[in-house]
Amino acid sequence: MIRLQLFGLAAITAAVLICSSSALATGDKKNGRTLVYTCNGCHGVPGTNNAYPQYPVPKIAGQNEQYLISALHEYKAGDRTHPTMMAQAQSLSDQEIEDIAAYLSSIAPK
Repeated sequence: MIRLQLFGLAAITAAVLICSSSALATGDKKNGRTLVYTCNGCHGVPGTNNAYPQYPVPKIAGQNEQYLISALHEYKAGDRTHPTMMAQAQSLSDQEIEDIAAYLSSIAPK
């Protein structure tokens, strides 16, 4: 009986966390569109690659909003270690990260 109650509590907690994480994303698409001008330098140019090491730059248009928010926070915290992305993310506030993610997730990839 106690196991069943604990399982129910865990399921309810998981559902609340999932719903609240999507509700937390409150980005302003209009401001995000203004902020992505620096992102376009690498992510918006077809066929753009880094100079060294040589690897393709990921396309971010149409990417999942929560993924973009998480990735930018990880760069900001140093958990992801691309020097350019770390510098860009560290210059952004939490609200600006949400704005950028809201805009990028709302447009269709090319």
